[in-house]
Amino acid sequence: MKPCWYLDENKKITEDTRMAAIQYDREELLQAMDVTVRQTMNMDMTWDWPCGVAYYGICEAARVTGREEYLQMVKDRVDEYIELGLPIWTVNTCSMGHAMLTLHEWTGDDRYQKIAESKIDFLRHKALRFADSVLQHTVSAKNDFPEQAWADTLFMAAFFMLRAGVAWKDSQLVDDALNQYYWHIRYLQDPRTGLWYHGYNNIEKSHMSGFYWGRANAWAAYTMSQVGRVLPECYLYPRYMDVAGSLTEQLAALKNLQTENGLWRTILDDPESYEEVSASAGIAAAMTSRGNPLYIKYINKTVRGILDNITPEGRVQNVSGGTAVMRDREGYRNIPRTWTQGWGQGLALTFLAEVLASGAKDTDGAL
Repeated sequence: MKPCWYLDENKKITEDTRMAAIQYDREELLQAMDVTVRQTMNMDMTWDWPCGVAYYGICEAARVTGREEYLQMVKDRVDEYIELGLPIWTVNTCSMGHAMLTLHEWTGDDRYQKIAESKIDFLRHKALRFADSVLQHTVSAKNDFPEQAWADTLFMAAFFMLRAGVAWKDSQLVDDALNQYYWHIRYLQDPRTGLWYHGYNNIEKSHMSGFYWGRANAWAAYTMSQVGRVLPECYLYPRYMDVAGSLTEQLAALKNLQTENGLWRTILDDPESYEEVSASAGIAAAMTSRGNPLYIKYINKTVRGILDNITPEGRVQNVSGGTAVMRDREGYRNIPRTWTQGWGQGLALTFLAEVLASGAKDTDGAL
């Protein structure tokens, strides 16, 4: 019997079973994924969010391809980290919880379970919160951004909490995760446009500089697209309906902002902002996950756009550096996109995995 992290063998991905209109060369995608995984494992990332996103992408690549060697690579590196000593927890370092859940599921080794439990304990009892128990975005042990909600937190914490809550049959944890989604939607989605702001300052009651940052929209769209996949009988949770409605309106707006190269810009509605690959991969992964046939033509363009930005060595190019909520438009426009970033590697792998898995999905995109 295949472990549950593996894509169901009865839904093996072939040219006949995949969503027919998504146009890609299977061998080209597998090769791109393989070099990207290997390049990612060659990066000297510490136990923090770049590594958390990167290893999530590798785990997704393993899930859809069945290549257990990818999980073995992650396991070997994680074991090395454990031996060296792990850092204190923050919202961002909790992103490594995704890999812990997958490694425990794959190996049955309780070490990974205990690390995941420690992260959840931090999020439940020690992480800074404000207002309606909303997680404040933190990147260190300090009070980095007082009473600020960032879209990043949905990937780093809320999605991890949801996965853990479902795996452990912890209904309170599931409810807490859905509460994070509910309030991040309320704070960050612009009801006029459907797009998401980068951050919200609860003290000032403002979106600070107020731009529609591309990667923020990717964090929101991708993690919302996964709630229905992860949460059994999601339709029985009223707050899931907010997730589904938010995502539907967001993707309807995002499709109109795709560039001719199949990508999205670092400020989505700013034609002078550069095309940014991590945001593009996350947004297109959400579209692919939804299974809505109206998105196929946009996904097709992104397949080519992402592949054209992966070097033969597996470096994902044109990924913006770590980005705070910047003061002005020029701040976002001038974030460098020169270097290989863990989140770029991970989100590109996540998108390619969604494309490969698309033919094995049973969804009409309605929920």
